[in-house]
Amino acid sequence: MKKSFLAGLAALLMPAFGLAGEYNLTVDRVQIDTGDFVKEGIGYNGESPGPVLRFKQGEEVTINVTNNLDEMTSIHWHGLILPYQQDGVPGISFPGIKPGETFTYRFPIQQAGTYWFHSHSGFQEPDGAYGAIVIEPEGREPFRYDREYVVQLTDKHPHSGDRIMRNLKMMPDYYNRQQQTVGEFFSDAAEHGFMNTLKDRMAWGDMRMMKADVEDLQGFTALINGKGPDQNWTGIFEPGERIRLRFINSSAMTYFDIRIPGLNMTVVQADGNNVQPVNVDEFRIGVAETYDVIVRPRDEQAYTIFAESMGRSGYARATLAPEEGMEGVVPELREPARLTMADMAGMHGMDHGSMDMSGSGDMAGMDHSAMGSMNESEMSGMDHSNMAGMDHSGMMMSSKGASDPFYAEGSGIVPVAANGGKFLSYADLRAQNPLYEDREPTREIELKLTGNMERYTWSINGVKYEDADPIRLQYGERVRFKFVNETMMTHPMHLHGMWSILDVGADQWNPIKHTISVQPGTTVYMETEVDEPGQWAFHCHLSYHAAAGMFRKVIVEGGPDTTQAKTDAVADNGGEA
Repeated sequence: MKKSFLAGLAALLMPAFGLAGEYNLTVDRVQIDTGDFVKEGIGYNGESPGPVLRFKQGEEVTINVTNNLDEMTSIHWHGLILPYQQDGVPGISFPGIKPGETFTYRFPIQQAGTYWFHSHSGFQEPDGAYGAIVIEPEGREPFRYDREYVVQLTDKHPHSGDRIMRNLKMMPDYYNRQQQTVGEFFSDAAEHGFMNTLKDRMAWGDMRMMKADVEDLQGFTALINGKGPDQNWTGIFEPGERIRLRFINSSAMTYFDIRIPGLNMTVVQADGNNVQPVNVDEFRIGVAETYDVIVRPRDEQAYTIFAESMGRSGYARATLAPEEGMEGVVPELREPARLTMADMAGMHGMDHGSMDMSGSGDMAGMDHSAMGSMNESEMSGMDHSNMAGMDHSGMMMSSKGASDPFYAEGSGIVPVAANGGKFLSYADLRAQNPLYEDREPTREIELKLTGNMERYTWSINGVKYEDADPIRLQYGERVRFKFVNETMMTHPMHLHGMWSILDVGADQWNPIKHTISVQPGTTVYMETEVDEPGQWAFHCHLSYHAAAGMFRKVIVEGGPDTTQAKTDAVADNGGEA
């Protein structure tokens, strides 16, 4: 009896475990209750989000995944460094998991920190197939905490992923609920003048865009750990404790601005890697990113974790409190963000349907090198119906030299903390310990982020995934990627299997990430030590952008054995290749 009782207790405490270092996951149809609506979705072990998988750095894990669906599935271990055959991307690293079958993943745990897992099949991830990963380090953490919670965000929509994609293809602004109104026109006219306002609206109309094109997808309910705002997920604390909050953005499309009114947050990790501590009042978490923060509530009161969508179309909320049932004040949503002409400055490569690219038109041949300094009213009178032949030499903001290196000057989506507090910028991030030695890249690869909002197609260098050649890298090289965002959207770019070294001008202290957000009209650089052979995915992590074509296959040629053989051959040949 005693033995069976202990076995039953262990099963309750660790439902995903098999043997030590072994997990069992099932992929299931589940009901998802957001508090606003109930829908059928996909989850793991009968729930969405799935269980928190807890690993230890240095161990070898075995994960048995049984597909209980009537369709193919997969699991990608987001941000984990592992053999490419275990990466879980159908068509690139493995065929996928058939209905009724079990696939066993086996890989070593080479890192520590906060990560997550999700399906890489169809739209199963936005339909609920995601969960959290927490990896305990071999040594001590460089920061102290008494208690920890995973805070996993997502945007749950009443429509299925397939239906959302069909609607976006049919009408790209189908889910845009913040379109400008007649009342807003008259209020702008009162402030800026009738003709300026009219010209401004006409210019945006010619570009087939709206100032509200900050988010593709609205009408969602934002969840924290599977709970909607009214369901109020709550984490308990004792006053004076240091609490580690592991924020994960598992959304399909939504960026969140996060604050906890009354508490300062100390950022200690970004994408699972330790950073030099940064004290902030608010931070923006891109789709697929993770941030770990430490908070220390000293008073016996409830505090609201408030996660406001970047477009101000919705919010998630949760509570930190000394006991269940307590609630803090929930802030009001701030005014919706609006794009400005500064955000549009880098969009010279985007096809907007109505823009005649033949070279004949009012704007052909114009020198726009000074446009970055023009204000919106000055630009509103310009004819944007034809942008062919333009000289855009001064229009693209670089990640070097700007006051905030990751936003265009005058941008309408520059984050500003509530009450004038400190808002985290990528430029604030510094690695706690360098992961790689600082060395010059062997070459640079430019990736223009391109698209057509009117047809809802997204691409890299103007080419969709199905029409593109793979990016070929050589094992052992260090590649510098140059992201040039020529669209009005923010794109979280994710390279599988290898770390992305974000260039913030800190040399060996540049932060190490797995997802890099690239804002409208900006150029951002990252470098990659090509140290994992095989085939990898490289894509925008906005689900419907990746599906529409902003995706590439990366092939790493060679490997440790071939690199060593080449080195030995050169040595034997007197140093001549």
